[in-house]
Amino acid sequence: MQVLYERCCGLDVHKKTVVACVLITSADGQVHKQVRTAATTTAGLLALADWLAALQISHVALESTGIYWRPVFNLLEEGHTIILVNARHMKAVPGRKTDIKDAEWIAELLRHGLLKASFIPSKPTRDLRDLVRYRKTLVQERAQEINRLHKVLETANIKLSSVVSDVLGKSGRRMLAAMIEGVSDARAAG
Repeated sequence: MQVLYERCCGLDVHKKTVVACVLITSADGQVHKQVRTAATTTAGLLALADWLAALQISHVALESTGIYWRPVFNLLEEGHTIILVNARHMKAVPGRKTDIKDAEWIAELLRHGLLKASFIPSKPTRDLRDLVRYRKTLVQERAQEINRLHKVLETANIKLSSVVSDVLGKSGRRMLAAMIEGVSDARAAG
């Protein structure tokens, strides 16, 4: 089979570790393999990046396993061509039971150009997406808390939502504060 990448690396990414298998094809066609395990801490990933740079690795492939691939990708994207591969495409071959064999398999597929890369947007787009997702989560959580407040008030037979359009608006908050202080006269609270 034709070799597309003479210096490549396959990464098997997990929560705490990354197993890297480097394949270097020499001029005579011999393949030299090196395997190393690194921690997924920033220090561990920077050491992995330094090792790959020292070996002049041009292409790196890794599986898109949950969110564990993201820190690895972020720290290795500068200086390498990274191919993120759908994990379902990688598990089709039976008999691979260890992390080292997984990393070797990924490296071998990459070496021959047999991996289909997933789309990864640019860093500013990824950052914006993360920010928008976080904002969406905060808005949903706020709505849930407002609904819980409505439920507590209704359970206590306090029909505040019948009197004000927004329970957490200016008037609604004043009425809630007055109830907390023990004021029971609606006219004095409003």
